[in-house]
Amino acid sequence: MPSIVKILRAAADPNRLRILLLLKAEELSVAELQEILVMGQSTISTHLSQLKHAGLVEDRRTGKSSFYRLTTTSATSGGSDFLDGLLVIAEKETSEAAADHSAMRSVVKKRQDRMRSFFDTMAGRLGRDYVPGKSWKSLAEALLRLMPPMTIADLGAGDGTFSLLLAQRATQVIAVDSSARMLEVGREQAARHSIENVDFRLGDMEEPPIEDAAVDLVFFSQSLHHALHPERAVHEAFRILKPDGRVAILDLVKHRFEEAREIYADERLGFSEAELADLLEQAGFQSVTTAIVDKEADTPQFQTLLATGDKPGAASDLGNL
Repeated sequence: MPSIVKILRAAADPNRLRILLLLKAEELSVAELQEILVMGQSTISTHLSQLKHAGLVEDRRTGKSSFYRLTTTSATSGGSDFLDGLLVIAEKETSEAAADHSAMRSVVKKRQDRMRSFFDTMAGRLGRDYVPGKSWKSLAEALLRLMPPMTIADLGAGDGTFSLLLAQRATQVIAVDSSARMLEVGREQAARHSIENVDFRLGDMEEPPIEDAAVDLVFFSQSLHHALHPERAVHEAFRILKPDGRVAILDLVKHRFEEAREIYADERLGFSEAELADLLEQAGFQSVTTAIVDKEADTPQFQTLLATGDKPGAASDLGNL
């Protein structure tokens, strides 16, 4: 953790202080900070370089862009109390703070809209067109670990293909997706097959429109790598699960196929087993397991990872899965 003197020097500039306030709330790129603060790239980059040198911010490379955030040590070490207190005071006394946060929310929404636009254009085609990781082998592997009849939340459900499969055995499936067009296609397919126990709901997997402790199982099927904040989505899964409920995540093993960001609107290039296990454990899940359940033969040879975890609580039928 940087010393108090370094913090004061770095925060002495009002624009650097504004940047720190923004990065406390959200991970942002240089271009996004430019848009929010209405400053030139060189100015933003210089401020970020000074903040990074002071040990207050760190960057994460994503494709051609770098995203900046407060350093992990700033967020976790005992010395962070001074910086936290300084930012609380600064937020109250910086006249631009409210406008900056409003502009930030708009910028983050644009990021989400770009992803949503991709899925709107793909609605109705995902069952026919190739999508990395969506193999029948991996889906069947997951299905074997689920059932018996229960209430299931399918977060990032897309056009509902998997929700409709789950509905054959589930008491109810709540299919949540941020693309209205995808949900429309899902409803059409459900009506076509006379499936009545799927509830299609418009919403984000990071804020699913589902009550606390309402479902027995939460499923992410090749959706978590589209989340801007995967940890929030996993915490929300914990919230909506009943005690003794279970979460299951099917996603891509971390890879280097950068084109996936453009072709499939992927926010992240998959996860390692350790990363998914850590996300689940930090959210409060127990008995966490991970396994690579499929590897595609064709280049770039995507691999599929299955992770599961249990929400603590009274004994239930889920313990027999």
